[in-house]
Amino acid sequence: MSTTDDSYIVVKDEASAKVSLKEKWWHILDTYKVGIIPVPLFLLAGALIGIDCLNGKLPSDIVVMVATLAFFGFACGEFGKRLPIVGKMGAAAICATFIPSAMVHYGLLPDTIVQSTTQFYKSTHILYLYICCIIVGSIMSMNRQTLIQGFLRIFFPMVCGEVVGMLVGMGVGMALGMNPFHIFFFLVLPIMAGGVGEGAIPLSMGYATLLHMEQGVALGRILPIVMLGSLTAIIIAGCLNQLGKRYPHLTGEGELMPNKSNSIGSTPASLTASTSGKTDVTTIATGALLAVLLYMVGMLGNKLIGLPAPVGMLFVAVLIKLAHGASPRIQEGSQVVYKFFQTSVTYPILFAVGVAITPWQELVNAFTISNLLVIVSTVGALVATGFFVGKKIGMHPIDVAIVSCCQSGQGGTGDVAILTSGNRMVLMPFAQIATRIGGAINVSLALLILGNFLV
Repeated sequence: MSTTDDSYIVVKDEASAKVSLKEKWWHILDTYKVGIIPVPLFLLAGALIGIDCLNGKLPSDIVVMVATLAFFGFACGEFGKRLPIVGKMGAAAICATFIPSAMVHYGLLPDTIVQSTTQFYKSTHILYLYICCIIVGSIMSMNRQTLIQGFLRIFFPMVCGEVVGMLVGMGVGMALGMNPFHIFFFLVLPIMAGGVGEGAIPLSMGYATLLHMEQGVALGRILPIVMLGSLTAIIIAGCLNQLGKRYPHLTGEGELMPNKSNSIGSTPASLTASTSGKTDVTTIATGALLAVLLYMVGMLGNKLIGLPAPVGMLFVAVLIKLAHGASPRIQEGSQVVYKFFQTSVTYPILFAVGVAITPWQELVNAFTISNLLVIVSTVGALVATGFFVGKKIGMHPIDVAIVSCCQSGQGGTGDVAILTSGNRMVLMPFAQIATRIGGAINVSLALLILGNFLV
C-alpha cells in the first residue's frame, strides 16, 4: 500500500514539474517583450533575418518585411523608451525614425536590409494603409457632437498659432542678424509647409521657377528644415504628454472638448466596448475594408479636384459618421483595426520611414545654432499659442497643443511620430487637417506672394 502511495506521489510530482515547466515558458512568452514581441520570438526573428542576409539577399515580399520591420522597429522603439528622462518625452518615436537613418548613413545596417526595406516601403505605399486605418478608426470612435464641435473649433487655434509662430520666428531670426527673406521662405515657411510630398517638393518647384535656381538645390535647403521642425514637434509633444500626466485638468487624453461622458481619447469607452467579445472577425475585416474603400474615394477626389487623398477620405469618413452611414458593429470593427495599427504597426512604419526617406546627412547639415533657434522658437510659439487659445475657447489645451505640433510635422510620417510621442493617436483626423490643409494653404499663399510681390 505504501509503495503504491509513493509511486502516486512520484507521478504527481512529475506531472507538476511538467506543468510548471510549461507555465514558466508561457510566463516568459507573455511577460518579457520587446515592444509587443515576446523575447523568444524576437530572437528567432533576428536569427532568421540574419540567415537571409548571409545569403546575400533579403526578400522584399510582405511576409519577410513584416518580420524585418517589426524586429528593427520595436527594437529602436524599446531602446528609446528605456532612455532615462527623455524616454518619457517622445524618445521612442525619435529613435524609431532617426536611429535607422543614422545607421544607413554610417553603414551600420546591411545593404540587403536597406534595399529590401526601401523597395518594400516605396512600392507598397504602406504608410497610406496605416493612415487610412488610423483616420477612419479614430473618427468612428468619436462621439458625433464632439466631432462637430472639434472640427469647427480647431481652426481658430491653428490659424492663431501659425500667425504667432511666423512672427516669432521672423523676430528671432532678425535679432540674430539673418536675412528676412531667407528667414521666412527658407526657415519659417518650410516648417509649416505640410511635410515633404505636399510641402517641401511643391515649394522647391515653386522656388526653382520663381527664383531661377535648381530644384535640387532648393529642396536641399528646405528638406532639413522640415525634418528639424518635425523633430522639435515630436519632442514638444512628448513633453506635453508628461505635462498632462502631471496636471490632468489640462488634458482630455485625446479629447479636444471637455465632455467626459463622451470619451474619444486614447482608450475611449467605445473602444473598450469593441473589445468586449461582441466584435467577430468578419466585423473587423469589414472595418478594415471600409478604411481602404474610403481611401480609394479620396484618391478619386484627388484626380477630380486635386484634394489630397487623405483629406478627401477624412471628409467622407466624417460625413458617414454624422449621417449614421456605418452601423455600430462596423464602427466597432473600425475601432479594433485602429487599435491594432496603433499598437502593432507604428514603430515598424517609423523604421521604414527612417531607412527609406530620411536623409541623415541633410539633417546634420542644418544643425546650426541660428537655424535651431529660429526653428525651436517658431514651433514653440505655434504650440504655445494653440495651448492658450484652445484653453481660452473652452478646449483641452494640451490636446489642442499636440494638434498644433502637427502643423510643423513632416507630413503623414511626422503626424504618426508626433501623435505617438504625445500618446494621442486618436487625434489623427485633426492632425491631418493641420498638416495637409494648413500646409497646402501656406505653400499656395507663399508662392502667390513670392510671384506677385517679391520677384
